[in-house]
Amino acid sequence: MSELRVIARHAGTVLVGQLAVMSFGIADTLIAGRYSPQALAVLALASSIYISIYVALNGLIQALLPVWAELQGGGRQAQVGQSVRQALYIAGGAAVLGICGLWFPDLWLAATEVPEELWPDVRAYLRILAVALVPSLLFRLYGTLNQSLGHPRLVTWLQAGALLVKVPLSYALTFGGAGFAGMGVVGCAWATLAVNLLMMLAGLWLLRTQDIYLPYRLWQRPEKPDGAVLRRFLALGVPAGLSIMVEVTSFTLMALFIARLGAVALASHQIAASLASVLYMVPLALGIASSARTGFWLGAGQRHKARRAAALGIGLGIGAALLGAGLLFLGREALAQAFSNDPQVVQAATLWLGWVALYHLADAVQAVCAYLLRCYRITLMPLLIYTALLWGVGLYGGYVLAYQGIEWAGWPLRSSVETFWITSTAALALVSLLFTAMVWHASRLTSPSPKMH
Repeated sequence: MSELRVIARHAGTVLVGQLAVMSFGIADTLIAGRYSPQALAVLALASSIYISIYVALNGLIQALLPVWAELQGGGRQAQVGQSVRQALYIAGGAAVLGICGLWFPDLWLAATEVPEELWPDVRAYLRILAVALVPSLLFRLYGTLNQSLGHPRLVTWLQAGALLVKVPLSYALTFGGAGFAGMGVVGCAWATLAVNLLMMLAGLWLLRTQDIYLPYRLWQRPEKPDGAVLRRFLALGVPAGLSIMVEVTSFTLMALFIARLGAVALASHQIAASLASVLYMVPLALGIASSARTGFWLGAGQRHKARRAAALGIGLGIGAALLGAGLLFLGREALAQAFSNDPQVVQAATLWLGWVALYHLADAVQAVCAYLLRCYRITLMPLLIYTALLWGVGLYGGYVLAYQGIEWAGWPLRSSVETFWITSTAALALVSLLFTAMVWHASRLTSPSPKMH
C-alpha cells in the first residue's frame, strides 16, 4: 500500500472517531437547550472550563504518539510496553491536576463574572466531570497508543459505539421517564462519566484479549518511575499540552469578548465557530495520521521516507482545506439560514462564514505541522509562537479593533465580530508559514532525533 493511501486511510478512520466525540457535545447542547435556557447556560459555562483544562492534559498524553511510533518503526516492540507503563505515571499526575482544577472552579467563575445564581449548577456539573476525567485520560492513552501503532480502527469503533449510548442516556438522565424524575442538566454530566467508564473498560478488555498487542508486552509488572524517562516525556508533553491550550482558548475566548457586542453578534459568531470546529477535525486527523507515519520512519532510520510522509500530510491538509473552505464559502448563506431564522443573525453569520473559510485554510496547515514538529521533538518554539501570535495578534488584536478602534489615514476603524476573525486569520496565517518552514528545516537535518522512550 502506498504511503499516500496509508496516511489517508489512517486519517479517515481517526476523523470518524473525532466526529463521534464532537457529537457528544452537540447532543448535550441540543438536550440542554430543550430543557431550559438556564440549563444551556450552565452547560456552556461548564463545558468551556472543562475544555480549557482537558485539552492541555489531553495534549500532554497525545504528544507521546511519535515516541511509540518511533519504537514501532525501529522494531523495538517490547520497549513500547515499558514506555506505556511509564506514561501511566504521567496520566496519573495529569488526572490529579485536572481534578483539582475542576473540583474548585470558583476562581474561574469569579474571573469571568458568571452570575452567582449559576454557580451551584456549574460547580455540580464540573465535579462530575472531574471524576470522569480519570477514565477519559486513560482512554486517551489507549487511543494514542493505537494511533501510534497504526491501529486507529479499534479506537474509532469504541468512540462511535459510545455515541449510541451517550445520546439516549443524556436525554433519559436529563428529562427522566418511567417514574424517574430526571436530574436536569447534570444528567448530561453523569452520562459523560458513564460513557467514559465504558470506553476505558472496553479499551482495557481489548488490550488484554487482542493478539495484536502481544508483541508489546503491555501487561508486565509496572516498573518504578524512571526519572530520566519521565523528564523527557514532560519536556515533550508539557509544551505540547500548553500549545494546544493556547490554540483552543484563543478560539473559545473569542465568544467571551464577543458576548459584549450583543445577542445578534454572539449568535452569529456561534454559528461560525461551530462550523470552524467541524472543519478542524479534518486537519486534526491528518496531523495524527501523518505524524504516526513520520515517527515510524524516523524510528526505522529512514529519514527521507519520514520527510516524504510529512510532505504528504501537509499536502493532503492543504488539499482538504481548499475543498472544505470552498464548499463553506459557496454555501455560507444556506448554512446560516439552516442555523437560524432571524434575518439579522443570518446576515451577520453569512459575512462571518466568508472569513471562516479563509481562517480554515490557515488553521489546517498549522494543525498538521504542529503534530509533525513533535516528531522532531520541537515543542517549545511552537508554544512561544502560539502565545505571541494567537493570543497577542489574534485575540488581543481583535479586542483592540472591536472595542478601542484604530485610526488609518485619519479615519477611525472599528468593527465587531469581523475584527476577531480577521485578526485570528492573520495570526494563523503567520503561524502556518513559520511552522511549515520549521518542518522543512527539521526534516532536512541528517542527525537522528533524540530517543524518548
